[in-house]
Amino acid sequence: MFAAVRFQVDADASPGLLPRLLQPFARRDLVPDDLQAVHADGVLTVGIGMVAMPIEMVHLVEGNLRQVVGVRRVCRL
Repeated sequence: MFAAVRFQVDADASPGLLPRLLQPFARRDLVPDDLQAVHADGVLTVGIGMVAMPIEMVHLVEGNLRQVVGVRRVCRL
């Protein structure tokens, strides 16, 4: 089974943050369908979406995103 998923991540802006956020996807051979990033006042807000993510991986990826250094908040939309 698959689910449409979009994660919104707020993190301290730093060089290398975007690759660290994509690592949980790459480890599982997943390619996001959508990636948006906005930098304001030292905070990088990143939206990462997939049209069809295997449902058993949603919680794993979300947990990995929460563990990335500098991440302040992760929301699943």
